[in-house]
Amino acid sequence: MRLGLQVSNFNWPGGPTTLGADLANIARRAEAAGFDSFWVMDHFFQLGEVRNGVTDQNMLEAYTTLGYVAGVTSTMQLGTMVTGVTYREPALLVKEVTTLDVLSGGRAYLGIGAAWFEEEHRSLGVSFPSTKERFERLEEALQIAHQMWQDGGVFDQGQPFEGKHYHLGRTLNVPQALQRPHPPILIGGTGEQKTLRMVAQYADACNLFARMGDDVLQHKLDVLRGHCEKLGRPYEAIEKTALAQVTISTDGANGTMIVPQTLEFFQHMADMGFDHMLVSMRNVADPTAFEVWATDLAPAIHAIAVAGR
Repeated sequence: MRLGLQVSNFNWPGGPTTLGADLANIARRAEAAGFDSFWVMDHFFQLGEVRNGVTDQNMLEAYTTLGYVAGVTSTMQLGTMVTGVTYREPALLVKEVTTLDVLSGGRAYLGIGAAWFEEEHRSLGVSFPSTKERFERLEEALQIAHQMWQDGGVFDQGQPFEGKHYHLGRTLNVPQALQRPHPPILIGGTGEQKTLRMVAQYADACNLFARMGDDVLQHKLDVLRGHCEKLGRPYEAIEKTALAQVTISTDGANGTMIVPQTLEFFQHMADMGFDHMLVSMRNVADPTAFEVWATDLAPAIHAIAVAGR
C-alpha cells in the first residue's frame, strides 16, 4: 500500500512570515518519513466549517505551492485533491501539470473534478455553470489532456480540438511530460453515472472519502468495476485512493488514533482494494508529528498487501 499526505490547513503558528519555511519543513519531514505522495486542495479560499462557508484563514494557490514543494523534495509524487475544471482553461492546466512533471523529475499527478464551491467562483468572478455543463466541461478537459499528452512527434501533437465548450487551434505541448504515456490522471468525486464512468474511461486513479463508510465505499467500487467492464478497461488498472483524517497520539484522545488502531484501519482499507491512502493530519506542523510515521507506520503500511493486486 502507498501512503500520501494531504495538507489543507496553512494556519500555522508563525503566520505568513514563516509559512514558506514551515511548508518546506513539513514536506521534507513527510518524505523522510516514507510518504509517497503530497497533495494540496485546489481552492483560493480556505473552506469554512460549513461546506459552502468561506473563512479569512490562509489558503495558498495550488500549483505555485506544488512547484515550491517540488523544489524541496525529490521522491514524493505531487498533485491536487482536486482541481475544479472551471478554475483554469484545460489546455493551460495541462501545461501547468506538464511543467510540474518536467521540473520535478516526473512526479506530477493531474487531479481534477467537476468543481462545486459556488461562492468561491462568484467572489472571484469565475463562471460557475450548471452541474450538467460542468460535467461536460470535465469530460472535454480529460479529452484535451489525453490529446496534449499523446505519443508522437511535435507536429502530431499540434492538432486542433473541437468540443462543445472548448475550441483549441493547436494542442502543442513542448516539452512533453516525463512520465509516459502521461502523468497519472486522478478524478475526484463519487457520482455513479458520470464521475465513475469517466474514471473508467479516461483516468488512472479515483479518489473517495474513508468517512463514507464501508458499505458506501464498497458500492462505489462495485459501480466503478461495472463501468470498467462495460468499457473493456481492466478494473485493476485503476488506482483506488481514499482520503482520511488520521492524527496519531499515544492515548487516542480527542478523535486521534493510536498506532495499532491505525494499522488495523489501513489493513482494512487494503482488504477493500484501496492501494493508496491519503491522510490529513491536524498536527502536521508539529516538528515531531512524523516521527511515529517514520518508525512505526510507514514501513508497516508499505508492507500491506492490497486485495486484488
